[in-house]
Parts: sequence; structure tokens; C-alpha cells
Amino acid sequence: MDTRHLNPDGTPKYTNRLIAETSPYLRQHAHNPVDWYPWGEEAFARALEGRRPVHLSVGYAACHWCHVLAAESFEDEATAQVLNELFVNIKVDREERPDVDRIYQIAQQMLTQRSGGWPLTMFLTPDDRRPFFGGTYFPKEARFGLPAFRDLLLRIAQYYREHEAELRQQNEALMSAFGQLEPPPPDAAVELSDAPLRLCRQTLERTFDPRYGGFGGAPKFPHPRSLELLLREWRAGAESDTPDLHALYMTGLTLRRMADGGINDQLAGGFCRYSVDDYWMIPHFEKMLYDNGGLLAVYADTYVATGDTFYGSVAAETAEWVRREMQSPEGGYYSSLDADSEGHEGKYYVWDRDQVRAALSAEEYEAFAPRYGLDREPNFEGRWHLHVYRSMDDIASARELPRESVESALASAREKLLRIREHRVRPGRDDKILSSWNALMIRGMAVAARALGRDDLAESAGRALDFVRQTLWRDGRLLATYNGGRAHLNAYLDDYAFLADAVLELQQVRFRADELRFARELLEVILDHYTDERAGGFFFTSDDHEQLMHRPKSFGDDATPAGNGVAAFALQRMGYILGEERYLDAAERTVRAGWAVMERYPQGHASLLIALDEVLHPPEIVVLRGDFAAIEPWRRELVRLYSPRRMVLAVAADAPDLPQAIAEKTPRGPAVAYVCRGNVCGEPIASFPELTEALRA
Repeated sequence: MDTRHLNPDGTPKYTNRLIAETSPYLRQHAHNPVDWYPWGEEAFARALEGRRPVHLSVGYAACHWCHVLAAESFEDEATAQVLNELFVNIKVDREERPDVDRIYQIAQQMLTQRSGGWPLTMFLTPDDRRPFFGGTYFPKEARFGLPAFRDLLLRIAQYYREHEAELRQQNEALMSAFGQLEPPPPDAAVELSDAPLRLCRQTLERTFDPRYGGFGGAPKFPHPRSLELLLREWRAGAESDTPDLHALYMTGLTLRRMADGGINDQLAGGFCRYSVDDYWMIPHFEKMLYDNGGLLAVYADTYVATGDTFYGSVAAETAEWVRREMQSPEGGYYSSLDADSEGHEGKYYVWDRDQVRAALSAEEYEAFAPRYGLDREPNFEGRWHLHVYRSMDDIASARELPRESVESALASAREKLLRIREHRVRPGRDDKILSSWNALMIRGMAVAARALGRDDLAESAGRALDFVRQTLWRDGRLLATYNGGRAHLNAYLDDYAFLADAVLELQQVRFRADELRFARELLEVILDHYTDERAGGFFFTSDDHEQLMHRPKSFGDDATPAGNGVAAFALQRMGYILGEERYLDAAERTVRAGWAVMERYPQGHASLLIALDEVLHPPEIVVLRGDFAAIEPWRRELVRLYSPRRMVLAVAADAPDLPQAIAEKTPRGPAVAYVCRGNVCGEPIASFPELTEALRA
């Protein structure tokens, strides 16, 4: 809190309505001099009563420029006075209200013809909540080609008073543009094919950076779903005469360069949001749960695909960071770590050379400095942010030492520096627990548990799932967010779809009939409350959600996977597990609904393309039945091969309350396997060599 806004006794001078919110981001603004409201009827009623426009500000806790805007303007009493006199001010956490954020991000792009982002600054008419002007960050004083925020506020308020009728006409044009966003109903005559998959593969190769990995130039984002798609592409033809080795190469190089880069925390594990350069060297320092969930899964899968322990080690370090810093005592996963510490981005992570030299032994420093670039010029504002420059083999050769000696020195140095770093002022942690982001991490932990043979990672995923079921599942419906003992807000498509997908992934590590039943209940809610009956696919909000000015439906991935793509994938898999035709029909209808956008821009729809791949090539489902001690070794052996189109479910003979489609696959002796391809199941197989032969066929 700004010390200027404290009373003589140290209590806050200002307190607004955000003090009662569950979002740490909103509570960060509870003592601003701005008279903030949360999104809701009270704010809009106040705006109508006073005939004032609404100033809508959207951000999130880990957002650096959100903090800059707050420090410059929202904590400034003169700016706050203008905001309070001329507007009704609403603060939104985009992570709790992605429905509101999506609508106004699109509107901002339509109004300004510029890309969006956070902080998002929008001005709305109070009765219909439609935007008439917007932007992102505005500075306190005019710079960067942007007007001063206070001057802008005065001009907007004046324009609203003098041109209200014209704004209504603009708003009608905007709503017409929103209507054109929806793709038309799909052509039932279109034959689904792998053409969008091939085009995506070509596009990724064309934009691939052959030196540093990744796709396109700076800023560089991880895009784990695109890497997953490339892995699947390689595996599909791995046993053919012309395997797609370049797809595997693009995946492996990108993951290796990211892991060696500054985007990966070289001391504690965990990935930052993106790199500001081509080299993955200097990140935007916020750490988001959803990025790490997706990356954890793809590093673990790449370890299985290649057998290279490098990728397994990165997966393990990422998982350990999550368990250590991001899992609550109750089991749920926290949302993010801030980019800033003590008001400066990246301050927690960077080093002075003399400090490092003083902390390490001579042997440790002589290995650490060339490894992480301390023998070079500083790379971040006169200091060093750790980034792998030289391999261990190079250092060992230069110093004429065994590689093991270098490894030992580096491990000891990292441990010492991590202990020192832990005494610094830590970045803020957003400790709200979101259903959708928890689902992405549950899936990541489940994939890593399967790939690494780590029961403790499965236990972590199970604890998080139990927390969601006990705390965020109420009366057959999900809630979106939890913090401080309070769960609230209707869940979105992503919450249901991501969680159903995560539960299915976890069943491949250890089977629980009640969890499978829960996944089915999630999918039933999607079908009942999110389906677009006219055009196929699913809306982002339910049919009983708060009515906003637009009901969004998206097929494209953004920072997180597309809910439609993940829903189609989960429906497809559950449909074959349970023999449920409704789920298969819904999955295909969703893929058809997104066909036009996949054809035009396939690289932006990796999640939907993965669902398309499984519609074209139905999954192979292996159900193992028998004594747990007999079937578990079979399961562990089968998952050693990267087979993305295969599910393996090890169901003990005494497992209770099984769905009919699984119960029909009865135990026979110590262990037996049933192999189903699509909706066709083979005869039971009673020996492991026979099973591997059947799978190879």
C-alpha cells in the first residue's frame, strides 16, 4: 500500500468495495483512493443514477504493467478524484471473469484496430454496458505516443456528455460486428480430413527458428499444445518408411532451448510466461500455473518419446517447483507468482557477480560462471539473469575435469544460491484457486507421474482433484474460483472441459471409478448447458450464466487451450470408454463447427486439431483386469512407449461401481487385457507377450 494513503495511526486512509472480494488482485486495489466497484449490478445502477459512463479496468495479479498503471494513476489522489467525479469505476480480475475480459478484449481490438492485452482500459455506456472507447496501458504523463491518462479521462467524459446519441449508433455497429464473429453452421456435406493438420505442420516448419527453437520472433511464447501436436505427428508415422523426424527435432530443440534459457528458473524450476527476446534469455518474469501445467506434460511426453533424460529432469524440476511453491495445504494449486518484487520486475531472480563469487567456493564458481554467463557482460539491467551458455561437457573439457565433478559443483552452487535467494523479498503469489487452471496442472502432473513412474506426482494431482470436487463442485455444477474459504462464480466451459480431460489422464495412472463417474457428470453439464444447438460446438458461458452483451464461443487457443478443442477430445475418449454414442456425436459436431477456422488458421487451433486427429483416428483403449499386483506391471510397461492415441486403464478385479462398458470386461485369472480400437474390441489376451504383439499389429 502507498504510505501516502495511511492515517497517522497506520490504518488505511481509503477502503473501497473490493475489500470483500476473493481475488488477491482486486484486494490489491481495495485501499486505492479510486472508489472501485467489483463487476455487478450495484456499479451499473450507480452509473445510471448519476448519468456517468463506466470506467472498466481489467488486469491480474502477476501483470507488471497493471502494477505500473496502479502506482502511477490509481494510487494518485488527483487522478482518483477525476475518476471518482466523472466515472463509475469497475475493477475486474480477468482470471476470475474471463467471460467479461474476452468480450471487452475483442471490443477493444475492434474499436482501436490494435492488439489487446492487460491492463485493459475500457469506457462503457451505463445502460447497455457497451464500450465506446478503449485501450490498454495509459501513462500518467504523455509518453510512448500515448496521451496522459488524466487528460484522456477529461476528454472522454466531455465527449460522452456531448455525443451520447452518436455513441449509441457506434454501439449498434459494434454489436453487428460481434454478430459476424460467429462462424456459420457447418456444412454437413464437408468430409473431415487431415488437411488442416498437414497445413498446420507446414506452417510450424515455416515459422520455426532453427537456431533457438520456437516459432516466430520475439516475444516468444512456449505454445505447449503446438509442441504436443508435433510430437503426435512424429509418432503417427514413426514406424513408416518416411518418419517425420523434423517434427520431433522441432519439438526437442524448442524444449531444450527453453529449458536452458532464462524463461526457465535455473535454480528452482518453473517457467515464466514468455521471453522478450529470440533466445529465451530474458523472460517476462511472471510464473503462471497454466503455462507450467502444459509444459510439464509436454516435457514428460518428450522424455518418453525420446528416452532422453534431459527432458525427464526438466519435467521433474518443474513438478517439484509446483509441489513446493504452488500447492496449497488443502491440495489445490495456486494461480501465479508476480513478475515484480520490491516494485521491480525480475529483482528476485537476478544476481550481482560479486555476490555469487562470495557465496561459492572457487571450484563451484569456476563451473558456475561459464555455465550461466557470469564470465560475460551482464544481460539484465547491469546484472545477471541465469541462462545456460555452455554445456557441462565443454566446461569439463576446458578444465580437464570429469563431467561428474562439474555436475557436482554446479548442483552444490545452485543449492547455495537458492538458499540465499529464498531470503529475498519474494514476488507476490496469487493464492486464489481456479478450477480450469487446477485442471491443467492436474493433467500435467498425471502425465508426468505416468512418464516418470512417480507415484508422488499422482498423489499431488489426486489431492488437487479431491479439493476441486469437495470445494468447487456444488449441487451438480462447478464453481470457477476459491479463496479464503469462499467458492463462487459460475464455471465456464474451460473449467468443465479441462477438468474432464484431466480426470481421464489421471485414470491412466491409477483408476478410480468414482472419478470416472465425476468426469462423465462434467461432460453431461457441458452437453446440457453449453451446447450451441444451431451451429455446433460449445459456448464459453452456460445458458443460465449472467447475461452479458455477447455470449462468446471460441475455437482458438490463446494463453490456455481452447475449451471447444479439449471438450471434443474428452468427449471422444469418454465416448469410446463408455460406448456412449452421444459423446462421439457431440465431439464430431464440435470439430465440424470449427472446421472453417481450422482450414483458415490451423496453427492457432492446436487443441481442436488434436481432437480432429482423434476423430479421424479413434483411440486405442487397453483395459487391464485382474489382481492389482499382476496388472500394474503391465500398465507400467505399456506406458514406457509414447503412444498418444492409446489409453491404458488398469482396473483391479475388486474395483467397485464400475460402468457397464468396463464391468463387461471381466477379470480372468491374475491378469487379462482387452484391446479396443474405436468401437471394436478384440478377444481377451492373457499374456503380456501376446498383448504387445497385438498392439504392434
